[in-house]
Amino acid sequence: MKIALNYISNSKGETTAVQMPLNEWKKILGKLEKYEQLIKIKSNLRDAFEQVEDLRKSKKVKPTLKDFLNEL
Repeated sequence: MKIALNYISNSKGETTAVQMPLNEWKKILGKLEKYEQLIKIKSNLRDAFEQVEDLRKSKKVKPTLKDFLNEL
């Protein structure tokens, strides 16, 4: 992805900001939101698999699918 960027510098020549076209910024924000959703889904799946593993190792009475669905 090639984006036209404008670098803003202070009086010392240090880059302090970057400007980019608004439509490109919106595309980047959209991709960021998708990545954040993906990370959340992966995290939730990891937690779910850990809970299943804990249940398998546990000697406690395991909930049924009906119990699980009733909790939703």
